[in-house]
Amino acid sequence: MKDVVPTAFEQPVASLTPVLERGRLKTAGARKALAGFFLSGLIFSFPGAILPVWGHHRTWDYSVVGGYFLFTVLGVLASTWIAPPLLRRKGIGWVLTATCTLAAVALLYLAAVSPPFSPWYRMGGLLVLGIAGGALHSAIFHGIHSIYSHDSAATVNLAGILFGLGCLVMALLVSETFFLYTAPSIQILTAVVPALYAVLYARSRFDEHEVPMQASPRELLRDVRSPGAVLLALLVFFQFGNEWAVAGWLALFIIQRLGISPATGLSLLALYWFALLVGRVIAQSMLPRVSHAKILFASSVAAVFGTLLLLVTNNVGGAVAGILCIGSGFAPIYPLVVEKIGHRFPDYHPGFYNGLVSLAFAGGLLAPASIGWFASEWGVRAVLGVPFAGSIAVFALVVLIWVEARFEAKSGKAT
Repeated sequence: MKDVVPTAFEQPVASLTPVLERGRLKTAGARKALAGFFLSGLIFSFPGAILPVWGHHRTWDYSVVGGYFLFTVLGVLASTWIAPPLLRRKGIGWVLTATCTLAAVALLYLAAVSPPFSPWYRMGGLLVLGIAGGALHSAIFHGIHSIYSHDSAATVNLAGILFGLGCLVMALLVSETFFLYTAPSIQILTAVVPALYAVLYARSRFDEHEVPMQASPRELLRDVRSPGAVLLALLVFFQFGNEWAVAGWLALFIIQRLGISPATGLSLLALYWFALLVGRVIAQSMLPRVSHAKILFASSVAAVFGTLLLLVTNNVGGAVAGILCIGSGFAPIYPLVVEKIGHRFPDYHPGFYNGLVSLAFAGGLLAPASIGWFASEWGVRAVLGVPFAGSIAVFALVVLIWVEARFEAKSGKAT
């Protein structure tokens, strides 16, 4: 039989087959990694949603609540050192599976040490949960590298939506099951989600690539030299702290301040996440048509007004109005800041928080922890005093960034 020789038209198709398969692998793996932002939102919103379940709405030991958030933050900070070497040695798929498994184990442990056990047992569990959540974030960012490099804006927006959806589901899950199940049962039910993710990631393949090294102190100092970069980092610091200060303490504040049921307080927490989620979707549609500076300005004013309204209200209607103002005010700020970071921080990589930005994010996460000390000294009203001051700081920074950008534009024209 005569050998069949591929024609000139068949040869390119055959040679392209492995390339197409690799492309499909990259896309499929990246999409599954991107879905992990839903789980990330579930994990990081857990401490704020679980407080009434642990009975802290009936106590005034705010320093213990602050300790919960502090240990979660310590876990996140520890993950920045743990995740990169694991990603380099074990790969993205292994780290995603391991972190989801660790999150499920941490939630099961927290279910086992629910009250009347000492709070110190739960702080250890939240430390592990913070490590799992932080390492999961790092692995997700590396896993989505292929689609992030193709369309960074769309990827970041979708990631934010999935993260917010996870936060919303966590609040709804706890509020709807508060009077139906015991505290351990609610946490066991929550642990099912990361367990399912672990199974999904264990059976998936991901596009492995080189994991870059962490930023050196010299690179960190280089970021400080740019006034615009410093202003953006400070804006991230305060805005990230504002969002999580409200998310962590809102349910507890509303329940004690207005005397409503825990389930209603958790429903209002869900309303906050809903306002953030919908606000970010609406803000994204407005970006091509409205000046970014005007959006930042308006959102900062709305956040300040909403925080003040929630601080002085004495009824559920006022609380709803304040929450909607805060959520819609916070919503557009982070996507716009991330967009600017891409221009101001040329070494920014989606796989880890680099340089000065890493300090901003880590510092912002300390806001819910610091509220525990303030509330112990000045009462539950201090819970919203921190985001109120932070919102004013964000407003001032927005003005400074606008002035600095105008100054640079004029300097560029002059040269």
